[in-house]
Amino acid sequence: MKRKYFLPFLLSSFFIFQSQAQEVKGIATYKSQRKVDIELDSTQMNDEMRAQVLAMLKKNFEKEYTLDFTKDESIYKEVENLDKPSVSTGGMEFVVATAGGSDILYKNTKENKFVNQNDLFGKQFLIEDALENLDWQLEKETKNIGEYTCFKAIAKRMVPVMRVIESSGDEEGVLEEPQEEEITLTAWYTPQIPVKHGPSEYGGLPGLILEVSDGRETILCSKIVLNPKNDVNVTAPSKGKKVSQAEFDEIMEKKMKEMDERFKNNRRGDGNNVEIRIGG
Repeated sequence: MKRKYFLPFLLSSFFIFQSQAQEVKGIATYKSQRKVDIELDSTQMNDEMRAQVLAMLKKNFEKEYTLDFTKDESIYKEVENLDKPSVSTGGMEFVVATAGGSDILYKNTKENKFVNQNDLFGKQFLIEDALENLDWQLEKETKNIGEYTCFKAIAKRMVPVMRVIESSGDEEGVLEEPQEEEITLTAWYTPQIPVKHGPSEYGGLPGLILEVSDGRETILCSKIVLNPKNDVNVTAPSKGKKVSQAEFDEIMEKKMKEMDERFKNNRRGDGNNVEIRIGG
């Protein structure tokens, strides 16, 4: 008699699991950290000032984000931080130039598209394009992140890197054309939350990504609320000039070069400017 009910019980459990997977929704909180590995000119600042600048940079890249997700859609955005890091440097001006940064990133895994509302030097853009399909290699290695069992996945990716070539004497540094560099991505995902989402642009794995690192930046999930009382609202952003990712990259490169030229002109004028450029 027990065997008679065994198969229906398994089928019933399977359909319950499938139903839960289709209805899953939630809010995940992530925190990012970036390695700060730069050299600062000792002729422009003393040891104490260099330590303050490095501390400022580290804090600048420690950010918090929320990922609101349903089965097929997600919204990723930064939690606003009014306490912006700064350093008192005896009249010297510090310019921290960073490449990119998403204001609101919407992803739709069913339609394989993303919409990124991005503010670039005061002008708003709406980047619409197809999701990047990374060739993830699924590993057997596991670890726990909070209460979730996570599996490891790795992928290779080419990314553009902008560098400044420093020259000796009175010659100015020269901004190189962007060069592509291969990096290794390491992600940890949990099948316990069966959605293909993750922080930033990452996703496409058989479970929510709770941690991802590209060797320079690590994004780690610190909190998850599944099926919250207040319904999860995921709506694509709609404000800004519509461009493709390739078009936005061209605009970004042009703006970075313009800013680099303005900085050089200011430095010739008073000599009290120090630029720190973070590529990526």
